[in-house]
Amino acid sequence: MFSTAFREPVHLVLATLERQIFDFLGYQWAPILANFLHIIVVILGLFGTIQYRPRYIVVYSIWTALWVAWNVFIFCFYLEVGGLSKDSDLMTFNISMHRSWWREHGPGCVRKELTASASKSLDDRTYISVTGCIVDFQYLELIHSSFQILLSLIGFVYACYVISVFTEEEDSCRSK
Repeated sequence: MFSTAFREPVHLVLATLERQIFDFLGYQWAPILANFLHIIVVILGLFGTIQYRPRYIVVYSIWTALWVAWNVFIFCFYLEVGGLSKDSDLMTFNISMHRSWWREHGPGCVRKELTASASKSLDDRTYISVTGCIVDFQYLELIHSSFQILLSLIGFVYACYVISVFTEEEDSCRSK
């Protein structure tokens, strides 16, 4: 009965770990923290399923709604909706100038480092030129977010199902 319910959290954790790796490579601290919280809550939901604790699964369900909202924000951020800019330092908390890892390492991208001329700058900074990308980095980020939303919605449905099964079992035990 619960074998499919166990597979869903494993898929969520694996997909989030994959996303976490690419966010670490891009030094994007806001998504790193969100992914970390998501992994913890998915494990908590799995624990709640194994230990028959519907409250943990309810926490997971509520978090799933927040996770979908976060991924919708990622959509808006990379599509530059409502004054958001994908070139801002919002995802890095203004700590660094790093961006999405996919910006420079996407499929087909050719990365060239250019040094600034002495007339432009006194310090020797390196500028990066990226050309030839098959898919723009923002669309790769949108694909990641879409996949997370899809898995979260499936996880939410499973969580609601497991909660209803647990409450039916509790009600049948109380009426006997």
